[in-house]
Amino acid sequence: MSTHHAQAAADVPEMPAPRVREFPAHSIGGGLALLLGLAGLLAGAGMVAAATAVTAGGAKAALIVAGVLVALAALVAMCGLNMVAPGEARVVQLFGRYRGTIRQDGLRWVNPLTSRTKISTRVRNHETAVLKVNDAYGNPIELAAVVVWRVEDTAQATFEVDDYIEFVSTQTEAAVRHIAIEYPYDAHEEDGLSLRGNAEEITEKLAVELHARVEAAGVQIIESRFTHLAYAPEIASAMLQRQQAGAVVAARRQIVDGAVGMVEAALARIAQQDIVELDDDRKAAMVSNLMVVLCGDRSAQPVLNTGTLYQ
Repeated sequence: MSTHHAQAAADVPEMPAPRVREFPAHSIGGGLALLLGLAGLLAGAGMVAAATAVTAGGAKAALIVAGVLVALAALVAMCGLNMVAPGEARVVQLFGRYRGTIRQDGLRWVNPLTSRTKISTRVRNHETAVLKVNDAYGNPIELAAVVVWRVEDTAQATFEVDDYIEFVSTQTEAAVRHIAIEYPYDAHEEDGLSLRGNAEEITEKLAVELHARVEAAGVQIIESRFTHLAYAPEIASAMLQRQQAGAVVAARRQIVDGAVGMVEAALARIAQQDIVELDDDRKAAMVSNLMVVLCGDRSAQPVLNTGTLYQ
């Protein structure tokens, strides 16, 4: 493991271990259960109808009671039917105990005495509001992020947190704020990490911290990205001037490096072709003139010297 990964792993919070894990619930195909339930209803109705043709009072009452009981049993059994759409699941509980999760789509049947909670397993987006925080140097900045996530463990999402959607929202904001205060917007050192200059490394660290924060809720982080990153309006103008000054200095440094190389090449070429013999004073004058011409912001205005170098 690299040093960066080790540091990222050390910074993430430690969440409690989950007390329950998802496992498949015992269920059968709903088509057969529906047919049996309809058959029970028809049988109960038929028994009640047959009771009208019986003359004996005891047999008639028995048929009516039996028919009602069969119809009620069929209705109760049909309460165990569930319509599960693709991208959804049903968390099954029996008297408060977790009895598994139904993930097969279609019509399924489970114990009618259980309660079934619908939970979405589709991929979702969460975009934070524009947050205003101070970076590692104390400068106020604005940033926002988008997180792509989905529920991976329905049992943890249901029983480990009160509201897993609100939990993801709160933990995402906390992770973004933590990243912002840990790193500067722009690093003063060349090898230092910054929010603007090292987007890939910072995004990777954000993903690691988000995964650690929401793993207890059974949520999988698919992707996380910063969507907005800027200085706060009150210091944006000053920081823009600082960035422009840094760009000017970098450009000047590159121009000077190139001019020195050109002057060196010119002196070497003159000496090699023996065009003119230059002493130290003439070389200094030529270097000064060439540096002024090459490094100046404006075009050089030539001056004709009718005397000598020393007059």
